[in-house]
Amino acid sequence: MSAREPRLSRDDFKLFRAIPTRWHDNDVFGHVNNVVYYGWFDTGVNAWLVEQGFLDPATSPVVGLVVETSCTYFESVAFPETVEIGLAVARLGTSSVTYRLGIFRQGGQAAAAQGRFTHAYVERLTQKPVPIPGPLRAALEALSA
Repeated sequence: MSAREPRLSRDDFKLFRAIPTRWHDNDVFGHVNNVVYYGWFDTGVNAWLVEQGFLDPATSPVVGLVVETSCTYFESVAFPETVEIGLAVARLGTSSVTYRLGIFRQGGQAAAAQGRFTHAYVERLTQKPVPIPGPLRAALEALSA
């Protein structure tokens, strides 16, 4: 088993997005179920891509496919809390990017959970790897931690 990564703080992230928890996010143990965190990661990354004009889910000829994701949990969150997703770029390759993500209680300084999310860029129709487009690469470099 590998060593646990140190708990991250707000200073380790470049931007944040607030997301309210929902009634059905809680599991029988009374906290947000682990699978929901992966949905928050997906939402944080892809909402940023859409808002910045780098992704049209229906028509973009080049898309990022998730090839790796992980999450480490430090404390539970539960409905009806609002969480804030921190986003930064941990690694930028030729055709892939690994995001660093943190889940924070609203206004919290230490991550309640944190993870990684890797997109490999491919041509939508062929699914063949392609270099990250230049304008997206520049925006990702600005998010590098």
